[in-house]
Amino acid sequence: MDAGDGSRLRDVAETWPVVSSTDLHRDGWVIALRSDLVRRPGAPAEEGTFRRLVVEHPGAAVVLAVDDEDRVLCLRHYRHAAGHRLVELPAGLCDVPGEEPVEVARRELREEAAFAARSWTHLLSTFSSPGYSAERIHYFLATGLSAVDRDGFVLEHEEAELEVLWVPFADLVDAVLAGQIADGPVVQAVLAAHVMRDRDPQALPEM
Repeated sequence: MDAGDGSRLRDVAETWPVVSSTDLHRDGWVIALRSDLVRRPGAPAEEGTFRRLVVEHPGAAVVLAVDDEDRVLCLRHYRHAAGHRLVELPAGLCDVPGEEPVEVARRELREEAAFAARSWTHLLSTFSSPGYSAERIHYFLATGLSAVDRDGFVLEHEEAELEVLWVPFADLVDAVLAGQIADGPVVQAVLAAHVMRDRDPQALPEM
């Protein structure tokens, strides 16, 4: 492939044969772990098989919510596995069958931050760690913000300690580039919006 041909530089969907699959953990929650024996197409059966661990994950939606003063709605969120209280964006799992990612984004912005948005723009969708999971995160820019109630949703567990931060967009870009903020979704959403706005200010709603 000629890498210089932008029209051909893209990911391609492909699935190799699975000889066998064994569940290692499946307890009814949205995430499960399995072990697949995979065969490389065209390779001899005795030489072309290998085992891969797969984490099943439904995906998620992340919201870069920017107000009329060019401030981003951030959440300081404790994450037990990482051992950090991270600066994050409103986000949630795509765990309702058939629900579009943008609807997940709308729901999470309301439940986690008690805000709604008039305008929604898809920024990008990325695989988090394709070496072991098909988890895909969908990123949205939300503008025209207004305060709303949580529609009966109650923050529990770590979410009960959420701290809301309003951060100037330029300061958030600087913090990401300085390595002060390490949450992957924040980094991707902020840099994507920054590049898109820099290239074409008309491509995104006014921040």
